[in-house]
Amino acid sequence: MSAATPDLPQHAALSALASRFVDVDALPWRDTPSPLIRMKVLLEDPSTGLLTALFRWEPGAVLGDHEHVRIEQSYVLEGAIEDDEGECAAGSFVWRPAGSRHAARSPKGALVLAFFLAPNRFFAQEGRT
Repeated sequence: MSAATPDLPQHAALSALASRFVDVDALPWRDTPSPLIRMKVLLEDPSTGLLTALFRWEPGAVLGDHEHVRIEQSYVLEGAIEDDEGECAAGSFVWRPAGSRHAARSPKGALVLAFFLAPNRFFAQEGRT
């Protein structure tokens, strides 16, 4: 199986069909390419690009211009994230269709549970990927 919680090597000893219980508090926060945004990887499958992660957006964090290659889903647990279309605050859910493109920000910070079917495609200021 290529799906795993990468920071829990003890899962490797489980049978292929066993449930994987994840102690989220025990997972380390990882840096992301976006300053002020860190993540805990809950599940990933590098062969498909599937990713479920908890993202901590510090106040003032910005996620640059990017395209959602496949559907993206986000549930905001604390704080709020926003873009030019609106705000998604704690207790709210937003999903974005494949092919949608935007930049996001969190002026006051947020904790977001996000689900990706494939990695986002990021663009430089000049529009290059």
